Amino acid sequence: MVRPAGLTAAALALTALAGLPACDPFNTGFEDTEQAVLYRASRPGPEPAPSGPLRVVTWNVKFGGARLRFFWECRGTRVLMTEAEVRGDVAALAAYLKALDPDLVLLQEVDTAGSKRAAYLDEVQLLLDGTGLNYAAYASQWKADYIPSDGQGPIDSGNAVLSRWPITSATRHALPLQTDISSLERYFYLKRNLLEVHLGVPGLGELAVVATHAEAFSKDGTKKKHLDLLKALLDDLAARGLPVLGGGDLNSIPPTSPVRENFPEDANCTDARFEPDSYVGEETWLDPLYAAYTPDVTPALFGADPGPWYTFVGDEAYPLNRKLDHLFTNRAWAPGSVQVMQDAVLLSDHVPVVAGWQVVP
Repeated sequence: MVRPAGLTAAALALTALAGLPACDPFNTGFEDTEQAVLYRASRPGPEPAPSGPLRVVTWNVKFGGARLRFFWECRGTRVLMTEAEVRGDVAALAAYLKALDPDLVLLQEVDTAGSKRAAYLDEVQLLLDGTGLNYAAYASQWKADYIPSDGQGPIDSGNAVLSRWPITSATRHALPLQTDISSLERYFYLKRNLLEVHLGVPGLGELAVVATHAEAFSKDGTKKKHLDLLKALLDDLAARGLPVLGGGDLNSIPPTSPVRENFPEDANCTDARFEPDSYVGEETWLDPLYAAYTPDVTPALFGADPGPWYTFVGDEAYPLNRKLDHLFTNRAWAPGSVQVMQDAVLLSDHVPVVAGWQVVP
């Protein structure tokens, strides 16, 4: 999760002089629908036909920042990472992923070579090369030639899907923008998306994957719109008869979650830039997805023992305390295959969800 800082007075003056509402001087905009960016591994590996369920992972990797405390976090100060920090953290992420031996990986908060924050390193390529996977598609959700606040400079950060098998098409679908902020703040704010990826898998044919990172902080119902549009796209793909996988960081917790606000790590955070999370009033927002698709964990199972399913905590000094990361399919998960890898808690503020996608009954 990330909330870009409010613009400083100097930045507001700069953007006003640039005539932001009438043009796009910092190149922050996207088309409603456009082709995603495609990647190929530097040293491609084998592409064998799968012999069983596909091993899939979703993980918000926090820009390759591990547990660095960025300026929008509680008691955070960091804006930029050094090249050594990025290389070290991304290498650790890649090594962890490689040990999981995945076939598909859904990533959120991954930076590319357009980000000063990540020392201009392309984390998508580094993770692709480091995991032994062969193909990737990337859809930016925060892009600007220059962020005129806090020394952030250029940024290009978003969602990616890594695959063992060829990506036959990849499309970025724009999601609605938050409306309860100023037009200037909205201009520089995240432009969230649905990343629709189609794969050609030997023996299984065409599969569809939809990865996203839903809005976190809006009070105007934007997050619900994002969740509803995720379901609508999954519905369209499923109606075509395709095996469908959808998920990512939905910034939403199951309806049976025992805590919905006042999380323990937030108690002593008084920095005006930090915005504590509350999921009160959102209890039914995931219900349409639960009703139409097979989730990685049902609300009933989660409610009976939520601890092993938690995927996020804002401060590593506290135990993981909420589930924000989800997977859904119109097929099934192999029995006993869904795991939340809570031992990865120091590699990001989220931990990965792993599951065996049983495409064929």
